[in-house]
Amino acid sequence: MTDWLFPPAPIPSLPIAGRNERFPVRRILCVGQNYAAHAREMGHARAEPFFFTKPADAVVADGADPAFPSATDNLHHEVELVCAVGADGAIAGWAVGCDLTRRDLQAAAKDKGRPWDAAKGFDQSAPCGAVTLGPLPDSAAPIALSVNGETRQSGRLDDMVWNPEEILAKARELWDVRPGDLIFTGTPEGVGRLQPGDRIEASIGGLQTLAFTVRPR
Repeated sequence: MTDWLFPPAPIPSLPIAGRNERFPVRRILCVGQNYAAHAREMGHARAEPFFFTKPADAVVADGADPAFPSATDNLHHEVELVCAVGADGAIAGWAVGCDLTRRDLQAAAKDKGRPWDAAKGFDQSAPCGAVTLGPLPDSAAPIALSVNGETRQSGRLDDMVWNPEEILAKARELWDVRPGDLIFTGTPEGVGRLQPGDRIEASIGGLQTLAFTVRPR
């Protein structure tokens, strides 16, 4: 039996649709600029996607409401298809996620050629819905996000530059991808600013909708 200096933190996890088991989260890998229109709105030409990461405990699950983060006045939403890697190292399931971004910190980091950790990997920066096991219900499904009932982002999964299996293959070139890893696969155009009190609904056809409210800090 191991003696700990202090109790270890609980394992982050997501609910699984229709099951009592939960999906344990090991790591979060995220793909940037995987929708051509979003790349253009961020001022970039269409290019091979790149990766950044979030810590596992950035996950916000079970309908919990993330707090508006400190050190920013420009929090952005980015709806994404999330791949959940299973016991065999393949994609075992899918979920709707929202990559929350401190856009002002990201812009400052880009200007100085610095990492994006503070802009992307902060606490409660990865709200995520329940994992649906099995094949992706529709590889051309609509993906959308609304804020206070107004649609902000709208696209289709087949707008992705790299599909999920290609993204997984690219990730394996860089990391030892293992069970429990989540891969956020990029966002369509229409990313925008959030304020405390905003109600977000993110959806992908065939998957459970993700909904949350941004709490005041």
